[in-house]
Amino acid sequence: MDSSDYKRLDGVALAELIQAGNVSPEEVLDAHFQVSYEWEKLNAIVSKREKEVYQEAKEAAKSGVFSGVPFLLKDSSHALKGARLTSGSALFKQERAKVTSHYTRTLQQAGLLMAGHTNAPEFGLKNITEPKLHGPARNPLDLDYSPGGSSGGAAAAVASGIVPLAGASDGGGSIRIPASFTGLVGLKPTRGRTPVGPGVGRQWQGAAIDFVLSRSVRDSARALDVLQTVQWEAAFQTPLFANRYEHTLQEQLPRLRIAFSAQSPVGTPVSQEAITALQQAVRWLEKAGHHVEEAAPPIDGVELMRHYYLMNAGEMSRLRQQLGQALGRCLNEDDFEMESWVLAEYGDNVRAAEYAASLAAWDDAAAATHWFHETYDLYLTPATASVAPRIGELTPAPAQERSLKALVQELPPKEQLDLVYEMFLPSLTYTPFTQLANLTGQPAISMPLFKNETGLAIGVQAMARKGEEHRLLQLAYAFEQSELWQGTQPQ
Repeated sequence: MDSSDYKRLDGVALAELIQAGNVSPEEVLDAHFQVSYEWEKLNAIVSKREKEVYQEAKEAAKSGVFSGVPFLLKDSSHALKGARLTSGSALFKQERAKVTSHYTRTLQQAGLLMAGHTNAPEFGLKNITEPKLHGPARNPLDLDYSPGGSSGGAAAAVASGIVPLAGASDGGGSIRIPASFTGLVGLKPTRGRTPVGPGVGRQWQGAAIDFVLSRSVRDSARALDVLQTVQWEAAFQTPLFANRYEHTLQEQLPRLRIAFSAQSPVGTPVSQEAITALQQAVRWLEKAGHHVEEAAPPIDGVELMRHYYLMNAGEMSRLRQQLGQALGRCLNEDDFEMESWVLAEYGDNVRAAEYAASLAAWDDAAAATHWFHETYDLYLTPATASVAPRIGELTPAPAQERSLKALVQELPPKEQLDLVYEMFLPSLTYTPFTQLANLTGQPAISMPLFKNETGLAIGVQAMARKGEEHRLLQLAYAFEQSELWQGTQPQ
């Protein structure tokens, strides 16, 4: 298979060629690795399984719906027994997974071939991918820019054609943000739809969920058919969707009531490019006969973000404690990047009552969006407030890192939270729209509907009621057939 042919095909098309006997999995892998070496400058892949995956290709059954298609896992929760899994942290640089996660095994059973792991920031805490351990991943649309995060390596690999789809996870926008910055389809499913397991109950208290990044809507729909499950030992369950997501793409999109807003929920600036992307989508929907009006859920975005950071802090405090016990030593600021350390320091001081009240605020937000969706089927915003930041723009200088690591230890808890908010504010300014769906548990999708004059991308985000991923996929599929679509058209 020619590498140029490989790059233009999505996962569904590749699987059909393999199942028909027109190309072998080994030939597809040859093309995959050729493209990956052509794009090494992206630093998208942090570990390759070249020898192992060719052996697995010989043994792979042709019955899977993604039979023989190369796939890359994310270097965080996507465990494959024996493969390196660093979570972007120097503390785990020699770590190898002891078991294969349910997520990975399910994708293997669908025929996907695990060719390696992609770059991700330390512990998935940032909306860029520039870990000290692996260095920055780069955006194939322009190498001077970030592909976003935390699934930035995955986005770079898919957008460049290294793989047609790749493993990703989303705890605050980590699928939708890189999708927006690189021109991909980025679906975050409903909380509980795709639990990863085993031993993973409530990732980030239910904010985080695992799925994929893709170049085509049908690949995302097929992947959701594969990955949706009720995992009874997990903390959250969502009833299985009775139909097949891939089949619903052929159904006519009903006339919908759609709300939209280009206002940042935290009061930060929104670029004219992001506003234009949303306005173009709104006009297209109006012409298609949908009722569209400007409205937003009645939620205090700043306060909700403070609750989100409180959760991050509690998670990091617990993780630091676990790592210290496992390593048999007291961990210090040199063991962590700035964001991880500052969050852990604040998390040590969060009282149980504060944590419980914070989660209650999540529930209030979920109730508010539920009633909002009693009026509106969908809620549209820009996926990001602008095109991607430049490499290094959001990574602290060494002096700033040392200063904040020292300062957080001197402050009382209330001021520690203020510091955390200010620490993340430059990043949040780029990506203020995505966190809401993580806290409420709703599904949301970023669609590639805009590129600026230099070729950089901004996605448009749509959110729906819990359990209504099919509506988001139908919407994205309708846009995919339109002149607004700026992603790769499936062959």
